[in-house]
Amino acid sequence: MDGAPGEEYGLTKERRRGLAELQNRTLRYFVDLADVESGLVPDSTRENAPASIAATGLGLSCLVVACERGRISRREASRRVLRTLRTFRDGPAADGRGGFFYHFLDMKSGRRAWRSEVSTIDTCFVLAGALTAQRYFDGDRGTEREVRELADAIYRRVDWRWALAGGRTVSHGWTPGHGFLRARWSGYNEALLLQVLALGSPTHPIPRASYAAWTETYRWKRLYGLDVLYAGPLFIHQLPHVWIDLRGIRDAPMRERGLDYFENSRRATLVQQRYAIRNPRGLEGYGEHVWGLTASDGPGPAELEVDGRVRRFWDYRARGVPWGPDDGTLAPWAVAASLPFAPGLVARTLEEIDRRYPEVISELGYKCSFNPTYPGEEKPGRGWVSKGYYGLDQGPVVLMIENFRSGLIWRLMRSCPYVVRGLKRAGFRGGWLDD
Repeated sequence: MDGAPGEEYGLTKERRRGLAELQNRTLRYFVDLADVESGLVPDSTRENAPASIAATGLGLSCLVVACERGRISRREASRRVLRTLRTFRDGPAADGRGGFFYHFLDMKSGRRAWRSEVSTIDTCFVLAGALTAQRYFDGDRGTEREVRELADAIYRRVDWRWALAGGRTVSHGWTPGHGFLRARWSGYNEALLLQVLALGSPTHPIPRASYAAWTETYRWKRLYGLDVLYAGPLFIHQLPHVWIDLRGIRDAPMRERGLDYFENSRRATLVQQRYAIRNPRGLEGYGEHVWGLTASDGPGPAELEVDGRVRRFWDYRARGVPWGPDDGTLAPWAVAASLPFAPGLVARTLEEIDRRYPEVISELGYKCSFNPTYPGEEKPGRGWVSKGYYGLDQGPVVLMIENFRSGLIWRLMRSCPYVVRGLKRAGFRGGWLDD
């Protein structure tokens, strides 16, 4: 798929143009909404929303795409990236702990917002974005040299051993006055990215045994005729693939099963479709080409009678299949982010969602989510549609479309020695990693 044309996947020119237009619209979130001084990206389009370091990290990689696609000049892109990296290297945003950053920051000052935690996983998004920019901006211009230097410095100072908090696996985070959070990263989840970055550190790496401790709680399930490494929400199957090319490379658990994480995510995408076809909860709109359960905003909290049945609706929740939670809320961005795994299915599903629910797309791409089951107030019979956007949703749309179109992000990160080292220390072998 590295640069392969869409025709190989049954995508017509019209469908490829549609994906390019979706990517271009979604890029506006990061190009237009980032703060001009700090470079920070808002968590959402809600009024007075703080910056999210996860959205900002995604934004760093999206600036690379914006440059590559001619949306902004290379000079402008490198300057924007540099402003952002300076905020994390020398500004108030650096006032986290152990080289990690607070989850939410004030958009202007970069200081901690919402009494948020120092977040290990969200810091990984900043690091992945910084390393993407480091590999892309390889010129002799002073700005590009400084981008490379700052990205390296930010990554090297992260103390992953501190984040182990005396245990075998990395803690979710830390807060002043309370110390480390009780939750730790274990089992199959988006922290595959964290594991690779933590193992690849040249300064404070976690031991190889930590990776084994993380994978020992994997859960394998057989769902709708498919054997999968289980996780209910789609985002878990997508986020590590935003940056890491996991096609054809395997760690020990995957070698035992004879597949790789990319194939597992393809199967997870098919599980979502098959669940929607069966629609065990009898929710409105679900079907062959209307699916997509993941972490997203929702119409609740509420408990309402719908067509003679009392249903419970939630607000922001990590929805998943087949055991829920599921209140009828679907996320078109999660469909789009599965594009590399099942191109034909995803393109057809996006077309169907656009046709049946045109209100979910506007100038910034797809809105966060929609729920056809929820009784609509503004447009009776049309259900509920989220009013805004989240940076954590928008970023994977841009980057996974780019990985499908050109393989750009994957190619850049395959050349990153820290990622290569992290994968090898985790026990990955085969494919491009051996080459």
